[in-house]
Amino acid sequence: MKLLFATSELYPLIKTGGLADACSGLAMALRNLQQEVQVVLPAYNDALAMVDGVEMLASLYVEGCGRRRQARILRGRISDLDGSVLLVAIDDLFARPGNPYQNSDGEDWWDNGERFGLFSRVVAEIAMNRAGLNWQPEVVHCHDWQTGLVPAWLQLEQVRPRTLFTIHNLAYAGLFPYELFHGLGLPEPWWHFSHLEFYNNLSMLKAGIVCADQVTTVSPSYAEEICRPEQGFGLHETLQKRHKQGQLHGIINGMDSSVWNPATDALIPYHYSAKRGRVAQKKRNKQVLLEQMSGGRENLEAPLCGFVGRLVEQKGIDLITAVVPLLIASSDACFVIVGTGHAAYEAELQLLAEQFPQRVFVYIGYSEALAHQVEAASDLFLMPSRFEPCGLNQMYSLVYGTPPVVHATGGLKDTVVDADDTTLAAGSATGFVFTAPNPDSFLSTIERALALFGRPRMWQKLQKNGMTQDFGWETSARRYLELYQPGEKR
Repeated sequence: MKLLFATSELYPLIKTGGLADACSGLAMALRNLQQEVQVVLPAYNDALAMVDGVEMLASLYVEGCGRRRQARILRGRISDLDGSVLLVAIDDLFARPGNPYQNSDGEDWWDNGERFGLFSRVVAEIAMNRAGLNWQPEVVHCHDWQTGLVPAWLQLEQVRPRTLFTIHNLAYAGLFPYELFHGLGLPEPWWHFSHLEFYNNLSMLKAGIVCADQVTTVSPSYAEEICRPEQGFGLHETLQKRHKQGQLHGIINGMDSSVWNPATDALIPYHYSAKRGRVAQKKRNKQVLLEQMSGGRENLEAPLCGFVGRLVEQKGIDLITAVVPLLIASSDACFVIVGTGHAAYEAELQLLAEQFPQRVFVYIGYSEALAHQVEAASDLFLMPSRFEPCGLNQMYSLVYGTPPVVHATGGLKDTVVDADDTTLAAGSATGFVFTAPNPDSFLSTIERALALFGRPRMWQKLQKNGMTQDFGWETSARRYLELYQPGEKR
């Protein structure tokens, strides 16, 4: 099957979060299943610097917002993906410093709507075989709001490829004013609450939800949660409609075991597996990390609780800052926290590190190597997200023998089995789950985890349970293949 993946991020070219990992992982899994997958993304400066053998395949002109621009379609090779990618180069929109969505000061690019609106227009032209590539997909798989207009543009065609739209995080709706809707030349009847209009804005996310033939999100539980007002961000009724039509599906993301594997991970100093070395080698990794973070080894026997992620309310970072002083007072636990986000949370964490220099280690920023080292070195991984569409760190943690403490939401709920008396006896327990996103519930669950940590034989069994879970992409890729098949179009 010929498949076109449209995305704004792709590991290892450009990454701000799990979207990049999910797109590369699924694309590779589908290629391994003998599908013909072309991935297309904007030609950011950083992405171009990462690809080999860049060549221009075609160029075309697109109009929008009062201007006519040339879009060059480039192709480059990525050895990690065992194939090539297409890059859409519109120089004044994508050839800039900063990440895909923000400048170096952390402010959104003022023209993001125009940038991704025109990118989506070019993707639609590729999908219709009007871009000079002499290639047409049978299915266009679009990811998140940045590509939400692709299914919309394709709805205007009499004969077109099938479309599937994946919601990676409903919290980001791609909202822009009517002026952009008009400037992009979208049909005026679409400015309606039943179509693309959302509280007097254009929602590119809603465009994908309304216009695609099939809609997916990245875990079964999240697919249920977003149909409720509490987590629907105002789109719950639209999503309920797609669900009733049988066109909203939850498919759990996989993880890339070639990158995240403690037996082969090039970014950790000592390797181990479920069968060999997980106790001794994890401790050696812990020693290296503690020396790197604090220059000392005095806390080697104490449980180390890790966190890697965005320092924002969604990730429950305020719950972590609330319980750390209490746990320092009541236990010998230590904490290593890696991430960047809201300035207030960054400052609060740095203050904790200053108050407890031998117990709290903080790195503000993102380091891929440090992310791997925290997973390999920690005894527990903290993931108190208020909502989590899928989550990958809990999977990494399980595979690395680092039982996670998670809130019962979205993909966390779908992938972690709480360690209680029943599941421990049955051998199905893999981590620790709390149900209410508040400090008391989070604290009591960590205390329950620390108590089990004090029982080494039970703890090692729990570690092994997690490390033997299969979080590969193949099962999910086969489910997507089912959805790609022809069906009655709306």
